[in-house]
Amino acid sequence: MRVIERIDDLAPFHGCSLVPTMGALHEGHASLMRRATGDGVPVLATVFVNPTQFGPREDFSKYPRTLDADLRIAEAAGAAAVFVPSPEAIYTRGLEAARTEAAAWPLPPAATEPRLEDAARPGHFGGVCQVVARLFDLCRPAVAHFGEKDFQQLRVLAQMVERSEGRWGALRVMPGPTVRERDGLAMSSRNRYLAPERRDTALGVYRALQMAMSAQRPATAEALMRETLQQHGFEIDYCVVRDARTLLPVTGLETLCRALIAARLPEVRLIDNMAMPVWR
Repeated sequence: MRVIERIDDLAPFHGCSLVPTMGALHEGHASLMRRATGDGVPVLATVFVNPTQFGPREDFSKYPRTLDADLRIAEAAGAAAVFVPSPEAIYTRGLEAARTEAAAWPLPPAATEPRLEDAARPGHFGGVCQVVARLFDLCRPAVAHFGEKDFQQLRVLAQMVERSEGRWGALRVMPGPTVRERDGLAMSSRNRYLAPERRDTALGVYRALQMAMSAQRPATAEALMRETLQQHGFEIDYCVVRDARTLLPVTGLETLCRALIAARLPEVRLIDNMAMPVWR
């Protein structure tokens, strides 16, 4: 497996299957890379902690950076190469200019209309779209894989590609299912912020989603999720059932729906989601 730092060294991997990451890799990332090996082209992973998608009071400075372990995980999962760019390689005009550009980025509807992550983290999706577009430009993939755990992000990036007017050719965005720990907690790089004795509290997010699965209507599902999260001591950013494609409020039954949660403990913010049964 090659480790690439220079943009010029990416040329042999144009047409690849791309797995963009911010590092601190875990089984969720590895599962995306293994899925990507089935595309019939080399798998290129990226490791870049992107400063423009973090707000001023978020955890950019303490976000875990574990490159040596990341490279071992990527190689075991079948990656042919890992691109580890510097901020200067991604943002050639400097970070201040990059932040200005991210703030003005033309966003697709999934990044502005749902009032979920877009409301809880203003400016976040401008940075996400900016850096992923830059990686697409540099790596020129045929396929890009993203996990469903960050479900709104997945929909935002899919819409960005759909609206790109061929900027990245026939690029396909492929979703990968959320990978969970044995107890149900969705795998996340930020789970390492949790002390062992806080594990059961954190599982309130998964339990809330399970409660939503038992409901007969979207409004009931939302009420059950809220009650469960409050019982576990979470501060709730949102717990909603939305149209799985648009992420807008559900307007009728027999719609494919997704329950989505973002909730905070003092030490960590957790997000998760789950496909809901079709209500009739």
